[in-house]
Amino acid sequence: MTTATATVTHTAALARLGHALSDPTRTSILLALREAPAYPSDLADALGVSRQVMSNQLACLRGCGLVESMPDGRRTWYRLADPHLATALDDLLRLVLFVDPDCCEGEGCTC
Repeated sequence: MTTATATVTHTAALARLGHALSDPTRTSILLALREAPAYPSDLADALGVSRQVMSNQLACLRGCGLVESMPDGRRTWYRLADPHLATALDDLLRLVLFVDPDCCEGEGCTC
């Protein structure tokens, strides 16, 4: 089995992802955007945060290179910057369930 050597660039990219996932609101945004692109106001309403908080968190995620904004007339919607990120988030959810099977209980669990 061949293992790729991590470069400084790889390490920095993983650190950015880790930083993004270290905040529950940012994690919730990424998980929501893995389903479909969304407007910030809709995300704020769905996640129960203020629009200012949403704006700050989206700016952080843009800075990490994880989401991108798409103009739509006078509004802007957001999506994951790369479709591979949705797959990676799905894989991380499966890993969490393996490590901590009790984290998701009941029929209402959507992970």
